[in-house]
Amino acid sequence: MMIRISFAALVVAAGLSGCASTGESPQGTTTTGAASSDGQPSPSLSSPGRAQPGNPGQAMSAPRSDSFGKRSVYYEFDGYEVKAEYRGLVEEHAKYLRQNPQARITIEGNADERGSREYNVALGQRRAESVMKMMRLLGAGENQIEAVSFGEEKPRAQGHDDASWAENRRSDFRQVK
Repeated sequence: MMIRISFAALVVAAGLSGCASTGESPQGTTTTGAASSDGQPSPSLSSPGRAQPGNPGQAMSAPRSDSFGKRSVYYEFDGYEVKAEYRGLVEEHAKYLRQNPQARITIEGNADERGSREYNVALGQRRAESVMKMMRLLGAGENQIEAVSFGEEKPRAQGHDDASWAENRRSDFRQVK
Protein backbone atom coordinates (compact mmCIF):
# COMPACT_ATOMS: atom_id res chain seq x y z
CA MET A 1 0.00 0.00 0.00
CA MET A 2 2.87 2.34 0.77
CA ILE A 3 4.21 1.91 -2.77
CA ARG A 4 0.82 2.76 -4.26
CA ILE A 5 0.52 5.94 -2.19
CA SER A 6 4.06 6.98 -3.11
CA PHE A 7 3.40 6.27 -6.78
CA ALA A 8 0.14 8.27 -6.65
CA ALA A 9 1.99 11.19 -5.08
CA LEU A 10 4.64 10.94 -7.79
CA VAL A 11 1.98 10.91 -10.53
CA VAL A 12 0.27 13.97 -9.04
CA ALA A 13 3.57 15.82 -8.71
CA ALA A 14 4.58 14.94 -12.26
CA GLY A 15 1.16 15.99 -13.52
CA LEU A 16 1.44 19.37 -11.86
CA SER A 17 4.57 20.03 -13.83
CA GLY A 18 2.65 19.18 -17.03
CA CYS A 19 -0.21 21.63 -16.45
CA ALA A 20 1.14 24.00 -19.09
CA SER A 21 -0.07 21.62 -21.80
CA THR A 22 -1.28 23.26 -24.95
CA GLY A 23 -3.67 20.40 -25.68
CA GLU A 24 -2.88 20.62 -29.35
CA SER A 25 -2.83 17.70 -31.70
CA PRO A 26 0.44 16.61 -33.27
CA GLN A 27 -0.29 18.91 -36.24
CA GLY A 28 -0.87 21.96 -34.04
CA THR A 29 -4.65 22.03 -34.29
CA THR A 30 -6.65 22.26 -31.10
CA THR A 31 -8.55 19.11 -30.24
CA THR A 32 -11.62 20.40 -28.44
CA GLY A 33 -14.00 17.88 -29.92
CA ALA A 34 -14.32 15.05 -32.36
CA ALA A 35 -17.04 13.67 -34.52
CA SER A 36 -18.92 10.59 -33.45
CA SER A 37 -19.44 7.65 -35.79
CA ASP A 38 -22.41 9.45 -37.38
CA GLY A 39 -20.28 12.53 -38.14
CA GLN A 40 -21.93 14.72 -35.48
CA PRO A 41 -19.94 16.40 -32.72
CA SER A 42 -19.73 14.19 -29.66
CA PRO A 43 -21.03 15.52 -26.37
CA SER A 44 -18.30 16.92 -24.19
CA LEU A 45 -17.88 18.05 -20.67
CA SER A 46 -18.76 21.73 -20.79
CA SER A 47 -18.00 24.96 -19.04
CA PRO A 48 -20.21 26.04 -16.14
CA GLY A 49 -23.68 27.15 -17.18
CA ARG A 50 -23.16 26.55 -20.87
CA ALA A 51 -25.16 24.03 -22.86
CA GLN A 52 -23.37 22.27 -25.66
CA PRO A 53 -24.48 23.14 -29.21
CA GLY A 54 -27.19 20.71 -30.20
CA ASN A 55 -27.72 19.67 -26.55
CA PRO A 56 -29.70 22.54 -25.03
CA GLY A 57 -30.17 22.31 -21.31
CA GLN A 58 -27.66 19.50 -20.87
CA ALA A 59 -24.75 21.52 -19.54
CA MET A 60 -22.63 20.02 -16.80
CA SER A 61 -20.66 22.07 -14.35
CA ALA A 62 -16.96 21.68 -15.03
CA PRO A 63 -13.81 23.34 -13.77
CA ARG A 64 -12.60 26.29 -15.83
CA SER A 65 -9.21 25.42 -17.22
CA ASP A 66 -7.39 25.69 -20.52
CA SER A 67 -6.74 21.95 -20.58
CA PHE A 68 -10.20 20.77 -19.49
CA GLY A 69 -11.80 21.46 -22.87
CA LYS A 70 -9.21 19.29 -24.61
CA ARG A 71 -10.40 15.77 -25.13
CA SER A 72 -7.55 13.75 -26.66
CA VAL A 73 -4.28 12.30 -25.42
CA TYR A 74 -1.73 11.49 -28.15
CA TYR A 75 0.96 8.79 -28.12
CA GLU A 76 4.26 7.87 -29.69
CA PHE A 77 4.33 5.14 -32.34
CA ASP A 78 3.57 1.78 -30.72
CA GLY A 79 3.36 3.48 -27.30
CA TYR A 80 0.73 3.77 -24.60
CA GLU A 81 2.48 5.84 -21.94
CA VAL A 82 0.76 9.15 -21.16
CA LYS A 83 3.29 11.85 -22.07
CA ALA A 84 4.03 14.64 -19.60
CA GLU A 85 2.37 17.22 -21.84
CA TYR A 86 -1.01 15.46 -21.40
CA ARG A 87 -0.85 14.85 -17.64
CA GLY A 88 -2.53 18.18 -16.86
CA LEU A 89 -5.39 17.21 -19.16
CA VAL A 90 -5.84 13.87 -17.41
CA GLU A 91 -5.68 15.59 -14.01
CA GLU A 92 -8.42 18.05 -14.98
CA HIS A 93 -10.75 15.26 -16.08
CA ALA A 94 -9.99 13.25 -12.92
CA LYS A 95 -10.68 16.35 -10.81
CA TYR A 96 -14.01 16.81 -12.57
CA LEU A 97 -14.98 13.21 -11.83
CA ARG A 98 -13.94 13.54 -8.18
CA GLN A 99 -16.15 16.63 -7.84
CA ASN A 100 -19.06 15.05 -9.74
CA PRO A 101 -19.53 11.47 -8.50
CA GLN A 102 -22.57 10.98 -10.75
CA ALA A 103 -20.55 11.73 -13.91
CA ARG A 104 -19.40 8.87 -16.14
CA ILE A 105 -16.93 8.85 -19.01
CA THR A 106 -15.60 6.41 -21.55
CA ILE A 107 -12.00 6.59 -22.66
CA GLU A 108 -11.72 5.43 -26.27
CA GLY A 109 -8.31 4.11 -27.32
CA ASN A 110 -7.32 4.37 -30.97
CA ALA A 111 -4.41 3.32 -33.17
CA ASP A 112 -3.19 4.18 -36.63
CA GLU A 113 -3.67 1.78 -39.52
CA ARG A 114 -0.27 0.12 -39.28
CA GLY A 115 -0.28 -3.31 -37.66
CA SER A 116 -2.89 -6.05 -37.68
CA ARG A 117 -6.45 -5.39 -36.54
CA GLU A 118 -5.91 -7.58 -33.47
CA TYR A 119 -2.70 -5.78 -32.53
CA ASN A 120 -4.30 -2.35 -32.99
CA VAL A 121 -7.32 -3.27 -30.86
CA ALA A 122 -4.98 -4.46 -28.08
CA LEU A 123 -2.83 -1.30 -28.41
CA GLY A 124 -5.92 0.94 -28.30
CA GLN A 125 -7.06 -0.86 -25.15
CA ARG A 126 -3.67 -0.37 -23.47
CA ARG A 127 -3.83 3.34 -24.36
CA ALA A 128 -7.31 3.77 -22.90
CA GLU A 129 -6.39 1.79 -19.78
CA SER A 130 -3.24 3.86 -19.19
CA VAL A 131 -5.39 7.01 -18.99
CA MET A 132 -8.01 5.25 -16.88
CA LYS A 133 -5.40 3.97 -14.39
CA MET A 134 -3.89 7.43 -14.06
CA MET A 135 -7.31 8.96 -13.42
CA ARG A 136 -8.09 6.35 -10.76
CA LEU A 137 -4.76 7.08 -9.03
CA LEU A 138 -5.82 10.73 -9.04
CA GLY A 139 -9.06 9.90 -7.23
CA ALA A 140 -11.65 9.28 -9.94
CA GLY A 141 -14.12 6.57 -8.97
CA GLU A 142 -13.74 3.08 -10.33
CA ASN A 143 -17.36 3.01 -11.53
CA GLN A 144 -17.01 6.38 -13.31
CA ILE A 145 -14.62 5.32 -16.08
CA GLU A 146 -14.76 2.69 -18.78
CA ALA A 147 -11.89 1.98 -21.17
CA VAL A 148 -12.69 0.73 -24.68
CA SER A 149 -10.68 0.28 -27.85
CA PHE A 150 -11.58 1.02 -31.44
CA GLY A 151 -8.16 0.03 -32.76
CA GLU A 152 -7.81 1.51 -36.24
CA GLU A 153 -11.58 1.64 -36.88
CA LYS A 154 -12.21 5.32 -36.01
CA PRO A 155 -9.43 7.34 -37.63
CA ARG A 156 -9.59 11.10 -37.19
CA ALA A 157 -7.29 11.67 -40.18
CA GLN A 158 -7.75 9.67 -43.39
CA GLY A 159 -4.25 10.02 -44.87
CA HIS A 160 -1.50 7.40 -45.06
CA ASP A 161 1.38 9.53 -43.84
CA ASP A 162 3.18 10.41 -40.60
CA ALA A 163 0.92 13.38 -39.83
CA SER A 164 -2.26 11.32 -40.23
CA TRP A 165 -0.88 8.41 -38.25
CA ALA A 166 0.13 10.79 -35.42
CA GLU A 167 -3.42 12.20 -35.32
CA ASN A 168 -4.90 8.70 -35.08
CA ARG A 169 -2.69 7.49 -32.19
CA ARG A 170 -4.88 8.80 -29.38
CA SER A 171 -7.31 8.25 -26.53
CA ASP A 172 -10.48 10.34 -26.47
CA PHE A 173 -12.62 11.33 -23.47
CA ARG A 174 -16.37 10.81 -24.06
CA GLN A 175 -19.08 11.78 -21.61
CA VAL A 176 -21.62 9.04 -20.93
CA LYS A 177 -25.20 10.30 -20.71
